[in-house]
Amino acid sequence: MDKYFYRNLLIGFVLAVAGILTYNIYDVEKYGSTISYNDFLSRLEQNEIRRVHIRGNEIYGIDETNTPFRSYCPDVSRLEERLLAHGVQITGESSSPSAMSNFLTFGLPVLILFGWMVYSSKFMNRDKTAAFVKGQAKIFSRPLEKKVTFADVAGMPEAKEELMEVVDFLKHPERFSRLGGRIPKGVLLQGPPGTGKTLLAKAIAGEAGVAFFSISGSDFVEMFVGVGASRVRELFKQAKEHAPCIIFIDEIDTVGRRRGAAEAIGGQDEREQTLNALLVEMDGFGSNDTVVIVAATNRPEVLDPALLRPGRFDRQITVSIPDVMGRLEILRVHAGKIVTAEDLDLERIARGTPGFTGAELANLVNEAALIAVRHGKRAVDLQDFEEAKDRILMGPERKSLVINEKERLATAYHEAGHAILARILPEADPLHKVTIIPRGRAMGITQQLPLDERKTYSKEYLLNRIMILLGGRAAEEIALGQLTTGAVNDLERATDIAMKMVCEWGMSDTVGHLSYARPESTFMGGGLAFRHMSETTAREIDLEVKRIVEGCYEQTLTILENNSRLLHKLAEILLMDETVDAEELEIIFTCNANQERKLREKMARKREELAKMS
Repeated sequence: MDKYFYRNLLIGFVLAVAGILTYNIYDVEKYGSTISYNDFLSRLEQNEIRRVHIRGNEIYGIDETNTPFRSYCPDVSRLEERLLAHGVQITGESSSPSAMSNFLTFGLPVLILFGWMVYSSKFMNRDKTAAFVKGQAKIFSRPLEKKVTFADVAGMPEAKEELMEVVDFLKHPERFSRLGGRIPKGVLLQGPPGTGKTLLAKAIAGEAGVAFFSISGSDFVEMFVGVGASRVRELFKQAKEHAPCIIFIDEIDTVGRRRGAAEAIGGQDEREQTLNALLVEMDGFGSNDTVVIVAATNRPEVLDPALLRPGRFDRQITVSIPDVMGRLEILRVHAGKIVTAEDLDLERIARGTPGFTGAELANLVNEAALIAVRHGKRAVDLQDFEEAKDRILMGPERKSLVINEKERLATAYHEAGHAILARILPEADPLHKVTIIPRGRAMGITQQLPLDERKTYSKEYLLNRIMILLGGRAAEEIALGQLTTGAVNDLERATDIAMKMVCEWGMSDTVGHLSYARPESTFMGGGLAFRHMSETTAREIDLEVKRIVEGCYEQTLTILENNSRLLHKLAEILLMDETVDAEELEIIFTCNANQERKLREKMARKREELAKMS
C-alpha cells in the first residue's frame, strides 16, 4: 500500500459521507422531522392533521400548516377509525418496497462505489507500475544539501589526485573538448569496506557542484524479469536531463557479476538483462555528455570483463587501507569534531591502530568521546582512546566474570611468555601493553605496535612471529608443567603462517620455490584453496609445516628457560596489577633495582586510583 491507495480510499470515504448526508437532507426535506406516536395522537385529537400516508407501520402526514412529518404506529388496524372520525384524508401502500425503490436505495450506491473502485485502481496500478519501474535512485539537489568536499576526505592522496581531473571536467568541460580530449566515462572505486569509497563519490559531487544520483546495485535486481533493465534506462534518462551530473552506483558487484558464473543460480536472467542494459547505456553516451558514472565495490574480481573494458569503466582506482600518515590525517579530521585534551598525541594513536580503515577510525574517535563522557571528563585524553581501541578490538571488559586463582595464574604466565619473546627476538614489533583482564573471548592480551608500515615480511620476521605466538604455550609448560586450552587461537595463527610460508611464499627448503595456493573461491566462502597436487607433495607440505612449527616451539622453550627469572617476575607483577604498559615493561626488562622500586611505587598509586574510581 502506498500514498495512492490511501488517497483514493480517502476520496471514496468523503464521497460516501457526502452521499449519506445528501440523502438525509433530502429525506428530511421530503418527509419532515420524526415525531413520537403520542404527539401524533395529540395532534389528531386537536384536529391539526389534514392527511396521512400509511406505509406498513410508518405514518407520513401533513398538518394544517402544510408541514410534513412522520411517525411510527405499533398497530395501524385500530388507527383507521380514529382518522376517519377526525376527517383526515387517508392513503396507503404495501409495506414491501418496489423493485425500483430497492434499486435506488441499495443497488445504485453499490454500482457507484464499484465504478469508483475500478476507476481508481486503474490509475493507481498505472502509477504504481511507473514508480516500480522508476526505481529507488536518490537525487540530491544541486548543490548537495550537506556539501562534502575533498577537505572532508583524508588518508587517500593518490585517489583524490586521480579524481580531481573528473571534477575539473565537470566544472570546465570545454577545456577538454577544445583539444579533442575525452573524459573517462566511468570510474571504479575498489577497496576494502570502510575505506571511504562512498565518501569520495560525494566529495566529487560537492567539489563540482553538480547533481548527484545515488543508487545501490541491489535496487536494480527484482523478482520480475525486465524491471532492472527498465530502471537502468530510466536512471540514465534522468541523468542526461540533469547533466552535468554524477551517477553513483554502490555495490555494483550485485548487478555486475561475471555472466555465466556457476554461482549465480537464482535470478540469472534478470541479473544478466540488467547488466546488458547497463553496458548498452554506458556505450550510448556521446562525447559531449557530461555525465560521469562512479561505482564502488569491494569485490572487483567477480565483475564482468565487459564492464571493465576501456570505454566503460576506464579508470579503476584502488582505495586501500590507510598507512600511518593517512590514519593520522583521518584522526585529525574526526578529532576536530570533539573536545580533546591539549596533550593528546594523535600520532601515537595512529601508530597503535594498524589496519584500521577510515570508518573504524571514525568509530574509534566516537567511542573515545563516549567513554570520556561516561567517566565525567571535560576532554577526551589518551587513556580514553586506549580503552576505546581495546573495546573495539576485543570487546568490553568482562568485570563480572568469575576466574579462580589457578586460571588467573595460567593466564599471567601465558601473557608473560608472549611478552618476553616479543621483547627478546629481533625484528619483532615493540611491546605496547600486556593485560590479563578478560575482554570478549580472550582471557588476556599482549599488544605490539609496529614502528612502521610493513609491506613485505622477511622469513626471519615470520619465524619470530610464530615463536611469539607459541610463547604462551611454552610458558605454561615451563612454569606450570601442564598445557591449557588458552593457546587455541595462537596455534591456529602459527599454523596458518607456516602453511602460507610453504604453500604461498616459497619459504621452504623442502618444497621449494613453488606456490600451491590459488585465489579463494567466491562461492560459499572457504579457507585456503590449493592447486592440484599429488599425494606425495601434500605429504611433504604437511611434514614441512609441522617441522617449522615444532622447530619454533623448541627454540621458544629454550629462550624462556634461559629467562625463567624474568618470566616469574613479570607474571607476579601481572597478578598484582593486571595491566602493564610499555614504560613499565621496559623497566622490568632492564632489571634496574632503583627503577624497579619506583615502578612498584607507581603501580601502588595506580591501584589506589583504580580503587577510588570503582
